[in-house]
Amino acid sequence: MKKLLTGNEAIARGAYEAGVRYASAYPGTPSTEILENIALYKGDILAEWATNEKVALEAAIGASIAGARSIASMKHVGVNVASDALFTFAYTGVNGGMVLVTADEPGQHSSQNEQDNRNYAKFAKIPMLEPSNSQESKDMIKTAFEVSENFDTPVLVRVTTRICHSKGIVECSEREDVAIKEYVKDITKYITVPAFAQKMRVKIEGRTQRLLEFSNTTDLNYIEWNDTKVGVITSGAAYSFAKEVFGDSVSYLKLGFTYPLPTEKIKEFGSKVEKIYVIEENDPYIEEQVRILGFDCLGNNFFPPYGEMTPDVIRKAVYGETKETLEYDRVKVVPRPPTLCAGCPHRGFFHQIGKRKNVMIAGDIGCYTLGFADPYNAMDFNMCMGAASSTGHGAQQVFNMTENPKRVVSVMGDSTFFHTGINALMDVSYNGSNTVTVILDNRITGMTGHQDNPGTGYTLQGKEAKELDIKTLVLACGIEHVVQIDPNDLTAMKNALDWALSLEEPSVIITRWPCVLKRLTTQDKTEFKGVFQDRYSVNHEVCIGCKACVRTGCPAISFDTEHKKSSINIEQCVGCSVCYQVCPVKAIGKVEA
Repeated sequence: MKKLLTGNEAIARGAYEAGVRYASAYPGTPSTEILENIALYKGDILAEWATNEKVALEAAIGASIAGARSIASMKHVGVNVASDALFTFAYTGVNGGMVLVTADEPGQHSSQNEQDNRNYAKFAKIPMLEPSNSQESKDMIKTAFEVSENFDTPVLVRVTTRICHSKGIVECSEREDVAIKEYVKDITKYITVPAFAQKMRVKIEGRTQRLLEFSNTTDLNYIEWNDTKVGVITSGAAYSFAKEVFGDSVSYLKLGFTYPLPTEKIKEFGSKVEKIYVIEENDPYIEEQVRILGFDCLGNNFFPPYGEMTPDVIRKAVYGETKETLEYDRVKVVPRPPTLCAGCPHRGFFHQIGKRKNVMIAGDIGCYTLGFADPYNAMDFNMCMGAASSTGHGAQQVFNMTENPKRVVSVMGDSTFFHTGINALMDVSYNGSNTVTVILDNRITGMTGHQDNPGTGYTLQGKEAKELDIKTLVLACGIEHVVQIDPNDLTAMKNALDWALSLEEPSVIITRWPCVLKRLTTQDKTEFKGVFQDRYSVNHEVCIGCKACVRTGCPAISFDTEHKKSSINIEQCVGCSVCYQVCPVKAIGKVEA
């Protein structure tokens, strides 16, 4: 049976065919669709969203120790969060096979940094596979589980954005019926006190040597002999990019099993070609090994050390030019910077906080990061998931040492709060800074495509779940000053900020209103059921062209420069009423049904 699948869909299919019983992840582009597609195999695989990547990996580790084949997936920065558990599990080894998928993002299309997670395999001393298309994405997941159980180790599978989201024809097979292995208590294997862990460390070196032998003999690493004047050593998406540029005019060493790297195959290949290109995305991971083995090559000293290694990039480096492209009038292309959706519940907060003087705003990772841009200009910095309160706390403590201290407002979303924001808020409470934390509860994990979280009341596979109350959690963290408001009510938003900024103790404002896109998917089962019914329009006879409504940043509002009048696209409007509240002459009114 053949199917047209993205790499993420193919990974999910591979997990199904490999007999996986348990899967866990935290959503993050470009990895999100892996678990969403695994979740479709309801009768065979239990798939769960975890509160963060560390928890996802730890849950998969527990499933492995209990005897089931398990898988965890996450974007590249998620492995930073999960690395604590990963490095120790590399010592203990597995019971049921366990695979961790890292989805890297060369080019930073939707990420706060660009990092090469191949280094994690080397760092943790675990085997790594790198597929270069959808078929390999499915097949290598199955191979990864075999390697995991044969070598008693977790396995890292590294994919990138182009692999995750590109489609290809995939030959599918039936599911392998893999029984859950018996769990046998063995403290020398699974308890990592120093006396046992020191012996595990020795075991890892022997395992690495056996994996090196495997790397040199497996069909996952192979040579394509063509003209030997030029040899290309490559892996992953870069292999497909190189093939598009060179075709069959050069020879290839195609690497699919990339830790340990196949030193003998590299020696064989390097000794038979006149010039070597090492084409890889980001770090000189392969290049360093090639040079250690004594071969000169063109790698990071020739190709860009950052961004995607697309065919155009390769052509530019090798031939000094790229293929011709269609000419067009660039003046006619309208720029479309990312912006908060019409009716986004974050708009009211940013409209109000952006007016404050002597305030620093510590941001986080989510849709609300867009608050940094015009017209709000309402964010000073952001770091990583859950860091708003902790970075804000550190800044506030320093400002409090000055004569005219700035106030710090830390901003995060509901899913981010559940991810690692709770830990950060506990630090604020414990150390008692007067940081203001604002939790933008839009009732969903919005930025990555509407995944459920502990506050939504549903699991990934649609089961009703306990809905965790954010206010209760905040109070449990020791914060005594807490208020929950509707962020579309600008007066309530202003009053809440005035109140919080007047305090000398830590405070939390919870803005609670569902993401506007929920009207297109699952309605909120709580008090918000049936919202988004109203629409607003502009009375041009009354409009004075002051642009107050335009400055709310709502994309449903446009301004006619010729007639100096605002208009509202009724198809985009969802009735949040922010524009209605800011209009000084009441030219905006509700459309009668």
